[in-house]
Amino acid sequence: MAKNWYPIIDYDKCTGCFECVEFCPHGVLAKKDGKAKVVDKDACVEFCRGCQRGSCEFDAITYFNE
Repeated sequence: MAKNWYPIIDYDKCTGCFECVEFCPHGVLAKKDGKAKVVDKDACVEFCRGCQRGSCEFDAITYFNE
């Protein structure tokens, strides 16, 4: 797990499909107020990018220090 590696969600691009929430097996993301929210950035696995590349087709996810 990485201190400075976690997803950042662009809420203007996020459609609330929750594919990223369903994809992440580490509990980094959760459904809140109709959008995906980062709820446990410390659980994010460094360089995984699964929620970005594997599930978000709207380019709504980037990473801190990317």
